[in-house]
Amino acid sequence: MSSVKTPQHAIHTQEIKVIMVSFAVLILIGAILLMLPISHNGSLRWIDALFTSVSSVCVTGLIVKETGADFTTFGQGVIMMLIQIGGLGYMTAITFMTVIRRQKLDHRDRLILQESLNYSGMEGLIRFVKIVFGSIFVIELIGFIVLSVRFFVDMPLDDALWFGLFHAISAFNNAGFSLFSDSMMGYRSDVTINLTIPLLIILGGLGYLVLIELYYYRRREILRLSTHTKIVLVMSVALLLLGVLLLLSLEWNGALGQMHWSEKITAAWFTSVNFRTAGFNTVDLSSFSDASLFFSTFFMMVGGAPGGTAGGIKLTAVALALIGVWYTMRGESNAHIFKRTIPAYQINKSYAIIFIATFYVTASAILLSEIERLPFLPMLFEVCSAFSTVGVSMGNGDVLSYSARFSDIGKLNIIILMFLGRIGVFAFTVAIVHKATQSRIKYIEGKVII
Repeated sequence: MSSVKTPQHAIHTQEIKVIMVSFAVLILIGAILLMLPISHNGSLRWIDALFTSVSSVCVTGLIVKETGADFTTFGQGVIMMLIQIGGLGYMTAITFMTVIRRQKLDHRDRLILQESLNYSGMEGLIRFVKIVFGSIFVIELIGFIVLSVRFFVDMPLDDALWFGLFHAISAFNNAGFSLFSDSMMGYRSDVTINLTIPLLIILGGLGYLVLIELYYYRRREILRLSTHTKIVLVMSVALLLLGVLLLLSLEWNGALGQMHWSEKITAAWFTSVNFRTAGFNTVDLSSFSDASLFFSTFFMMVGGAPGGTAGGIKLTAVALALIGVWYTMRGESNAHIFKRTIPAYQINKSYAIIFIATFYVTASAILLSEIERLPFLPMLFEVCSAFSTVGVSMGNGDVLSYSARFSDIGKLNIIILMFLGRIGVFAFTVAIVHKATQSRIKYIEGKVII
């Protein structure tokens, strides 16, 4: 037997728990605010207020109450702020306010911030946070201006400004909440909407680290993109194109059949972007074939990049798992990409994330189908959307999500899935079940036939 060193990549379990509690407190505050009479029109049950708050903080977009009709302007403002804070990460926002007040962060606070941002180290952490907030402000401001100008064509200026601000924040944070009853179906062929909304979603889903690294690379302050950024960019482009091609091939004469060919491409593009990270739609998803809905669950489960506003098991985890499978099939023990070796523990962690996520989703879909006695495929679609914090839904037959048809127990299950997806299923499991340590003892290898 021999001893091995505990790696520096060990997860800070206590910091993950603090982040989880922070999100839970924010969700509770949001639900209480939404229950106030000035926040909603008509009656609002606690479970629906909690569902809306969780969906907002976890930047999901599933709705059991119509955002534009059932909530007042104040309530919509509460939802928008929950989306913004939830997208940034509660601890990130608190840290930024601490920096603004010129207070210092102790080591524990820095560890929490590092975990919440998926940042690789301590050096330059505060400067990174400042750049993150600056980048978010600029991107959302540009989105707000473009969308407000476009909406001003269809509505009064004050409404256009409000709709522009709400949808810019919702899109960049990959939330998918819309003030329109039909989401973006009324703008299916509009070039401005079909470029601006997806671009905001993509930028939010790439992750702050990738955005800032691309900025530095363009300014030639760094000469080489990191392996992480390269994987994120390649996987993002590949999945977006694959989604477009699959939707066009499966729905050309189906859900897209009555559209002009250019509108078909635009609708497929918009849907492909939203299937992975956000909940807007320009096509009635209930009209999609079973094949399209089934394949879309894979795209939803992949999600976006770590350290951003998107959910899912993360495309980097999928990429590392695919790399591991490729080199295993080739009989090689050392996996590498872009002339860089991938540590075995990262590939094993990716396998664990995918396995745990698949278990959660499958168990939840089976449980819900038994409780609600509803068709399994729409149930699986809704569960994947909730866990991956995507927000697309086949709908309840009206303007609400499929979850609106669920009982209180069913809605609670979806609430838990949204929370799991936002926190990160691997981090959540480690924080609850196991303190992350590595044994210093290595036993003699045992041979197992596979």
